[in-house]
Amino acid sequence: MSFLITFKRSGNDASSLILAVVFVSAGALHFLRPRVFDAIVPPSLPIPAQTATLISGAAEIAGGLGLLLPATRPAARWGLLALLLAVFPANVYMAQHAEKFKPLPEWALWARLPLQWVLGYAVWRAGRR
Repeated sequence: MSFLITFKRSGNDASSLILAVVFVSAGALHFLRPRVFDAIVPPSLPIPAQTATLISGAAEIAGGLGLLLPATRPAARWGLLALLLAVFPANVYMAQHAEKFKPLPEWALWARLPLQWVLGYAVWRAGRR
């Protein structure tokens, strides 16, 4: 509880904290379960899937942590927005090849695409504070 009070007093709000937790958690999963993320890297990418997974995971962790401090929030916003754009082709690849990602339903993979833009908007807003 005292963490939340301190967090709020330092110019933060709940949306920044929630986004930070989402990005840090997702980034950590890139290191804990890399094969899941390697599988969605499009084969046309000019770097190995494992490299793309580790780079994107590190970027998610760094961006999520950056959202926690008002001084680093603007840089985190731009970094996370760039990351969301960079990984969008992987999400499209996943939707286009849904049969490779069973048991996830195809409709959910397609529905995820516009949600990426909603997440981007949330990052944009959080990074402005």
